Amino acid sequence: MVATVFYLDEVPEPGAVAVLDGPEGRHAATVRRIRVGEPITLSDGRGVLAESEVVAAQRDRLDLAVRNRVLAAPPAPPVTVVQALPKSDRSELAVELMTEAGADAVVPWQAARCVANWEGKAAKGVEKWRAAARSAARQSRRAYIPDVSDLHRTKDVLELIRAAKTGGAIVAALHESGTTRFSTLPFADATRIVLVVGPEGGLDDAELTALADAGAEVTLLGPTVLRTSTAAAVALGALGALTPRW
Repeated sequence: MVATVFYLDEVPEPGAVAVLDGPEGRHAATVRRIRVGEPITLSDGRGVLAESEVVAAQRDRLDLAVRNRVLAAPPAPPVTVVQALPKSDRSELAVELMTEAGADAVVPWQAARCVANWEGKAAKGVEKWRAAARSAARQSRRAYIPDVSDLHRTKDVLELIRAAKTGGAIVAALHESGTTRFSTLPFADATRIVLVVGPEGGLDDAELTALADAGAEVTLLGPTVLRTSTAAAVALGALGALTPRW
């Protein structure tokens, strides 16, 4: 297990001194009260990990001597989660949970029955999801911060699915009406996986038909109906065991 992770846009070469300031420095120096001599792992969120040691601590800032630097292999197969917008009090929670469970990319989706509506405020919603993904990646000490896309409408999701299928991906739309069990899909041999999670109100019939026509497998994850905010995390946990990811 790596030491506590904090993110920099660029991680210096070994032997250099890195400066951790801004929101990351505030969290490390002021919130976590990390002091001189403590180890920290630095990452750029794109796979670089560097062991470092705090050599100076100020308010909202740490200076760190970089000891070494490696490039972590990305999880394989990569998993993209198309997440219908949950209601506001569980919106960022969904992103946090799926990030901790290993999602590699997150696509916010304005589905037909979403309680939340991002029309006119999509940029703010996406920014909140990106912040949630970064915080959860730090918490779970990930070398890669999931990419959070701009808001997708249904037509955009269908295009994404068609492109993924062309590239050989397995696309699973999680729904209680699915006749195929999630565990029976050939995930172990997949080169890429896309999970589609509907909203609190469920996927409507037109969406289910369109998703299936685009190449998604409407699949049953398990014996219980999950909240939209937890379904992706549960599916990612299953994928950890069904693929080489774990």
